[in-house]
Amino acid sequence: MSRLRDAALADRAGLTARHPAVFAPPLGRRALAAMATASLGALALYAAWRLEFSLARFSAGIVELGHFVSLMVPPSAGGRLPTYVKALGETLAIAFLGTLLAALLALPIGFLAARNVVASRILHFASRRVLDTIRGIDVLIWALVFINVVGLGPFAGILAIAASDIGAFGKLFSEAFEAADRRPVEAVVACGGSRLEAIRFGLLPQTFPVIVSQVLYFFESNTRSATIIGIVGAGGIGLHLVEQIRVLEWRTVAFLVLMILVTVAIIDWLSTRLRLAIIGRGRVAG
Repeated sequence: MSRLRDAALADRAGLTARHPAVFAPPLGRRALAAMATASLGALALYAAWRLEFSLARFSAGIVELGHFVSLMVPPSAGGRLPTYVKALGETLAIAFLGTLLAALLALPIGFLAARNVVASRILHFASRRVLDTIRGIDVLIWALVFINVVGLGPFAGILAIAASDIGAFGKLFSEAFEAADRRPVEAVVACGGSRLEAIRFGLLPQTFPVIVSQVLYFFESNTRSATIIGIVGAGGIGLHLVEQIRVLEWRTVAFLVLMILVTVAIIDWLSTRLRLAIIGRGRVAG
């Protein structure tokens, strides 16, 4: 044990001698780090004070939350299980179609926003700014917009999720294209392939597993988003959820929440299995 300890101390002494800035940073850097930490702490305390954060109110809220949970036991469908199952299926359809539409529309924009695909700086800059603008608007805002444009119902929910995800997909897809290895693309071009063929056979096979993984994750996330936008009238189980909350039917609320949680868990399990299968095939093909 003593030999191991002596060896470890010798290694540490050697590292300290070779990298003094890491183990003994300059006084100015340490003072700057301490000032930054103190500033963040002061900002957090000021924000808590301005927003009227109170431990007493928090404790009272926890007690009230426990009371609500007691009212939710046992969960009950209230004799409307077929209606809720149909609404849940509508929510899944909204999430699936919205995610699929967003991915299809974002794919060409992602190519335009990738530096290694499009050489035009103007087109690249414009594509990035369009994606930033779309991504800066929350899905709930998009839902309110499309409800006024196309009316109440699931169609507005599909458009809201698609519009919200185009910005995120475009950014993620473009970053996946930029991070891809250039050697397969150059090999296709060297064999006489066109620029389009280089993208099809050199770039897409590398990035396809990443794109599928991102789409599957967003589908899982959009299942929850479809529930939220249903509250404002965009269809799905969210409408039934808010109705039961308004009439204080907490046992039915608990049943609907459990339905949503179980559905999301199943989607997560299925998407994980599918993602691992696709990634595994991609590695074998590579």
